Amino acid sequence: MDTSNIKLSEPTAELYDTVAHDLAKRIADSGGGRKNRSTQLRKFYDEIVMWDQRVKTNPDKFNEYLPLIRMINAKVAYAKGRDLVDENFFKLMSSCLKEVKDAKTFENCKRFLEAFMGFYKMYSPK
Repeated sequence: MDTSNIKLSEPTAELYDTVAHDLAKRIADSGGGRKNRSTQLRKFYDEIVMWDQRVKTNPDKFNEYLPLIRMINAKVAYAKGRDLVDENFFKLMSSCLKEVKDAKTFENCKRFLEAFMGFYKMYSPK
């Protein structure tokens, strides 16, 4: 799965639309069974939202929060190890979190994942 078009430092209109839509469809199609259930993916998005609120409340502490934000990768890896998410979702989250460098790129990360989750719900396995 190609995630090279996720550029959070300079988001394009396509990032929140076409890119989010295509990746949501691809991940929904690759999940199957108990992998990539929307409730599982929503837990990771909810954690992103929680950190986004903390960053907005205390922007001067972003550098202190960044290691904990990046630790979400470990949580996704754990879910992957338990067959709750697949390699594609793991790669998506890893790519997004790698792009996070400051409060602005983190906000763009949250917006992208919000768009992704909206499209994913349309395709998610029932």
